[in-house]
Amino acid sequence: MWYAGAVDVDFSDPNLDRLDTDPDYDAGLPRAVVKGYRKVMGWIEEAQDERDFYSLKSLHYEKLQGRPGQHSMKLNDQYRLIVEYRGSGKNKTIIIVAIENHYGD
Repeated sequence: MWYAGAVDVDFSDPNLDRLDTDPDYDAGLPRAVVKGYRKVMGWIEEAQDERDFYSLKSLHYEKLQGRPGQHSMKLNDQYRLIVEYRGSGKNKTIIIVAIENHYGD
């Protein structure tokens, strides 16, 4: 799905798109993670560019070491959203890649 906001969004996994748009779908994730995901997706959809993510301190937006081109955003204390970018400037698209358990449990 593509959004009309300032930041274009795409999904590497159709289940992540569905998790964003289908209120009854939980992808087998804990309720708190789904709630955090939808909250973060709202911020992504409203962002003008990635600088907005740095200004939201609760996101803990950061580049991932050892994973070139990937960034993470905190969903809760245990899970994070992994994103990448395609393109540049006004043609930049944020790709929602995965939800990962930070602790690997």
